[in-house]
Parts: sequence; C-alpha cells; structure tokens
Amino acid sequence: MIHQALIRRQRLILLSFAVLILLTVFVSMGLGYSKVSYGRIIPTLLGNGTFKERFVLFDVRLPRIIITVLAGMALALSGSILQSVTRNDLADPGIIGINSGAGVGVALYFLFMPIDAGTFAYVLPMVAFGGALATSVLIYLFSYKRHAGLQPVRLVLTGVGFSMALSGVMIVLISSADREKVDFISKWLAGNIWGADWPFIWALLPWLIVLVPFVLYKANKLNLLALDDSVAIGVGVSLTKERLVLLLAAVALAASAVSVAGGIAFIGLMAPHIAKSLVGPRNQLFVPVAVLIGGWLLVLADTIGRNVSSAADGIPAGIVVALIGAPYFVYLLLKKI
Repeated sequence: MIHQALIRRQRLILLSFAVLILLTVFVSMGLGYSKVSYGRIIPTLLGNGTFKERFVLFDVRLPRIIITVLAGMALALSGSILQSVTRNDLADPGIIGINSGAGVGVALYFLFMPIDAGTFAYVLPMVAFGGALATSVLIYLFSYKRHAGLQPVRLVLTGVGFSMALSGVMIVLISSADREKVDFISKWLAGNIWGADWPFIWALLPWLIVLVPFVLYKANKLNLLALDDSVAIGVGVSLTKERLVLLLAAVALAASAVSVAGGIAFIGLMAPHIAKSLVGPRNQLFVPVAVLIGGWLLVLADTIGRNVSSAADGIPAGIVVALIGAPYFVYLLLKKI
C-alpha cells in the first residue's frame, strides 16, 4: 500500500518536471543560429508567423527538440528497467553495451546496405534494435549460469566488456569507409542529435506509446525482481520469463532512442537515481518521474550544446551529458565501495 502523501508528492514532482520541460523547450525554440523572438513563438505556433519564423520553428528547431525529449524519456525508462532487473544501481544501456550493439548495427547498415531516403527513418530503429538485441542475447548467455540463473553483477561486468569490444569493432568498420560516412558515424558516436526531422519522431514515438504503459503495468514485477531471487520465486514470479521480457523492452527503448539521437550514455543512469531520491524506490512511483527527468536532461543538454560553441553543429548532446554523467557515475561507484 502506497501512502497517499507519497502519491501526492509524486504528482507534484511530475507536474514540476512537466513544467520544467515546457519552459526548457520554449527557451530552446528561441535560441540558435537563426534566432526567433520569444514574443513571436506563440503566434508562430498558432499559424501567424512569417515564412522564416515557421521554417525555423517547424522545420529546423521543433523536430530536434521533440526528438531529444522522446529519446531522453526512452533512455531513462530503459535504465530504470535495467537497474531493477539487474539489481545494480550502476546499470545503464550505454554502460552495459546495449548502445554499442545498436551502434554497430547502425554502422553496418549505413556502410554496406542500400539506403532508401523514404524508409530510412523507419528502418533505422529496427536495425538498431537488431544490433542491440544480438548484443543483449550474447551478454545474457555469458551472464547466465545453469544452476544459479542470471547473475546481475556478472551481467553488468559482461556488458562493460562487450561495450569495449564493440567500440573496437566500430573503429575497424569506419577505418576504411568513405569520409562522408565516417563523419556521420563519428557524430553518431559523440551523441549528436542527427535525426532532427518529423519522420524520425513518428519512428520513435510508437515505441514509447507501447512500452511506457507496458513497463508501468509490470511495475510490481520489477519491484519483486529488484529483491532477492528467493523472495520473487516465493511469490510466484517466473524469473527467467519476466527478466527476458523486461530486458527486451529495455533493449527496444534504448535502441530506438540511440538510432536517432546517437550514442548517448548516462541518461539511463542519472534519471532513475534522481527519481528514486525524490519519491523512493517503488517502480510505480519513480518510473514516471524518471521518464520526465530523462526527457528534460537531454533537451537541456542539447540546448546547452547548440549554443555554447561557435561550431556549426555545436557540442554534441552526448558530450554535454557525459560531462555531467561521468562524475555522477564515479560518485555512485564510490558510494558502492
């Protein structure tokens, strides 16, 4: 039974972060190489802007902003699942190899497959999912012991090893590629939000529409999986089945996000931790908060990256997130020791 005061606290925090996202989005829409007056943003959104204002907002800035919010939400939800399933607070799709697997899939597709501009945005998440899924299956097999089942700590360590190995594979792949393709993959690895167009939004949005309610539906199972195996088995949870299903959901969320937002790590690590510190460890409470925090963190990082550098593309959002996330990861690691 969740205390009513805690539920009210969660709702207030959800409202606060929703407002924070809207404010950050509003600020982001007015910033950039082609500035739009803040007094003209609302009229332009309502259809009363000039051609330039409509072009800057609807064709350049708004798709990128929406992509960053959705990708941040997906990565935060993926990290929330992984931390509960692995019972490891340091789990994150970027740290344990899922992002690297998706990246290798994207690189293979981009380098060696014929690309159709009309279907590229919709095929890419599936390719990333295939690469991430293949990597996750291998990590799972190496982490599984026949008589002891899945070992959460072993899974994280194996994932870190696979992440390093796949980074090496990526370097080998791009070492003999064309300059244009190498530039694209390099930007992807740095976490540059490149899928900044409306088709990429429609490619990413269905994953969230389906998987956010699904994960909330599985919240009680996640609470039990976060406990000792004997406790979960004692209340009738099928450990192998539930872990596989939820890991598959985490893989799908991470792969769909990084396929359009690049190799971004640490969002899935930080957002769940911040949410747990605000509303506690129950998945019913912290998962919705983590989703909003993830969306806000990534859109904030992208807004900062676009505007603090004079370079054409600014600083990739993945680098801005890493500058915050790496020290946070070390802090969490020191707490564990």
